[in-house]
Amino acid sequence: MNVKSLLIMNSALEQLISKKSEPMPLVAVVMGSDSDLITLQPAIEVLNKFNLEVEVRILSAHRTPEEMVDFAKNAESRGLKIIIAGAGGAAHLPGMIASLTTLPVIGVPVQSKSLSGVDSMHSILQMPGGVPVATVAIGGGLNAGLLAASILGTYDLEIRKEVANFREIMHEEVVSKDKKIIKIGPKSYLAQM
Repeated sequence: MNVKSLLIMNSALEQLISKKSEPMPLVAVVMGSDSDLITLQPAIEVLNKFNLEVEVRILSAHRTPEEMVDFAKNAESRGLKIIIAGAGGAAHLPGMIASLTTLPVIGVPVQSKSLSGVDSMHSILQMPGGVPVATVAIGGGLNAGLLAASILGTYDLEIRKEVANFREIMHEEVVSKDKKIIKIGPKSYLAQM
């Protein structure tokens, strides 16, 4: 083997090793439109806070159905464990993805102008038997991220600790606010808000 062949093999091996050392996303956050990102950003942020890589995609069940099918069918083989899918209006994206994969899908109804997201919520909630989609509140991106982390935490102790720590911080914030309102009264508290 000549030096050039050895260098090419060494370079290929280094690329393979570096790809394996890069963290693989365990959660995908998918939306039907880029306008849904505002609703889903809290999910991305909380998952990143827990040091979880997130794959973020814009895939429409109606405008890019072939790409959506390809994504859903290949999600598990690419190492994903959970899919968060946000959608407004007809909100078919979470259900369509759930029909194409056995991975857990968490639906996030996006608030709409015409029906305030109630249409989206009903669409995501009313999945037929056998094709479940977990559903959070309208605009509930944060809870979708926390639910995804909690599911991952069932088999990863570090993630479970991160979720517990997040809840402890929320607890301490409310205890602190309670002490403050007791001390200064509701009128003064409101004036400081």
